[in-house]
Amino acid sequence: METSEYITFIKKKPLKPKSKTRPLPKATQKYLEAEETLFQELEENNIGYRRKFQFEPTKNWRFDFYIVKLNLLIEIVGSPWSVGRGGKKIANAFNKYELAENMGYTIERFEPHTVESGYVIRWIKSQLYVLGDGVDQESL
Repeated sequence: METSEYITFIKKKPLKPKSKTRPLPKATQKYLEAEETLFQELEENNIGYRRKFQFEPTKNWRFDFYIVKLNLLIEIVGSPWSVGRGGKKIANAFNKYELAENMGYTIERFEPHTVESGYVIRWIKSQLYVLGDGVDQESL
């Protein structure tokens, strides 16, 4: 039986195959500006970091920044990798945070306005000072 005969027989159109690949979620403009600001501040202060850090190679989970000396994972709210609405996404995010904490990482989530105000870089510098990294008090 030909396709046209089949369509007239059942009076329905054939199903269209769904795309198996989904595009990555889009980031908000506030997030993009905050990420660029934090990136520049980390570069200026010579703080060791990794960007878009994937802490578990078998999962497609990422954090925006990883501060190496502090073993600190930073997530800026509004990123494509942060939690969205919906039960499955929230449960998946809790799994992400739990796995990261079990692996020994410290996790911090920041709003874009706290990054833009300079609070985050001052907080990171103070944590490095507490760790004894030799950051002098005057720059805090």
